[in-house]
Amino acid sequence: MKRMMMVAASAAVLLAAGPAAAAGVDKKAVLSTYADIAHAKYEDSLVAAKTLKVAVDALVAAPSAETLAAAKAAWVAARVPYQQSEAFRFGNAAVDEWEGKVNAWPLDEGLIDYVNPDTYGTESGENPLYTANIIAHPKLKVAGKSLNASKVDKKLLEKLHEAGGVEANVTTGYHAIEFMLWGQDTNGTGPGAGNRPASDFDTKNCTGGNCDRRVAFLVAATDLLVDDLKTMVDGWGAKGKIRAKLLKGKPDAGIATIVTGLGSLSYGELAGERMKLGLMLHDPEEEHDCFSDNTHNSHFYDAKGIQNVYLGQYTRIDGTQVKGPSLSDLIAAKDATLDADMKAKLEATMTAMGVLVKTAESGESYDQMIGAENAPGNAKVQAAIDALVAQTRSLEKAVAVLALGEVKFEGSDSLDNPTAVGK
Repeated sequence: MKRMMMVAASAAVLLAAGPAAAAGVDKKAVLSTYADIAHAKYEDSLVAAKTLKVAVDALVAAPSAETLAAAKAAWVAARVPYQQSEAFRFGNAAVDEWEGKVNAWPLDEGLIDYVNPDTYGTESGENPLYTANIIAHPKLKVAGKSLNASKVDKKLLEKLHEAGGVEANVTTGYHAIEFMLWGQDTNGTGPGAGNRPASDFDTKNCTGGNCDRRVAFLVAATDLLVDDLKTMVDGWGAKGKIRAKLLKGKPDAGIATIVTGLGSLSYGELAGERMKLGLMLHDPEEEHDCFSDNTHNSHFYDAKGIQNVYLGQYTRIDGTQVKGPSLSDLIAAKDATLDADMKAKLEATMTAMGVLVKTAESGESYDQMIGAENAPGNAKVQAAIDALVAQTRSLEKAVAVLALGEVKFEGSDSLDNPTAVGK
């Protein structure tokens, strides 16, 4: 993911004073709830990824419009729990380092497979592998060295991920799989998503060429996703290293980790890099789920994940609920008015995100909403951005109320220095 700049949570943070713990609320219990929710979300993500694997295996065994549609539906469903887990990223270094393997974007899809040169282009000054087309070429040249790519497997995909130090060279994770299932979206800010035919995976009646390698790529990417999610489930498990590091540290440091994750996702990442930047540029390439036109759902569940963590509750995909002492409880014990304000701001964000979902479900996708000639759509996206920024401001106040010391949130030039965008 792109890192633009950091923004200090609040000048008031350095002046804030107060007891180390909010009266009547155990900070370690709050951290335990946080870890339990993280484990549940990654476990749900793993379950959904395994369901996606079953659908992918069915697709490659018998390619058809029906099996392709089922695999696409499984991918969309897999995004629901995963996006809610992103609130755990920025405060936890182990999660942030790992995240690039599973949710890296944007990606230069010409690295992976065929593209339409009229809409994609033929070269990039920033990426020598812009049109390398792994699927079509068993031999590649990376950073001036020859690479044997004759066997498309997990090892090759891991080796080529961010090849040459270029972040857009994405070969693993949700978005690589998304591209494989939908193909390139050539519609710009017009209606329509990617439209890859099922015959691209049919080795007997192949379209697009190299169907055997395309099948191998899709299967390997899906298997890797399952592997990577298992790693994160283990890390947050009862004996996991990520959980242990959080719970064995100083409670205030753990609470700061929670707030950092919420503020950074809310502000710099979601409001900034994923929403405001694309809106400013009216660029569908900055759309998060750009091949499937599923961006409205990804943004909604990112916001839902922030709300989940603040309230200390998460409803699992099987309907059961994980719930316990929360950041909300801590803040309410210190400043009930601020807690009420934060809850209201979070709900306002969910309402604004719900508008995006409703609009997309009515036939106007997110990339259409950010189009240059779509003032009503632009306004809906901007309203959601404004709501995210507003809830971040309340989080900044929470840092001061809890006397956490200096906490920094991820920033974005699109919000903090708009004149620098595009330069």
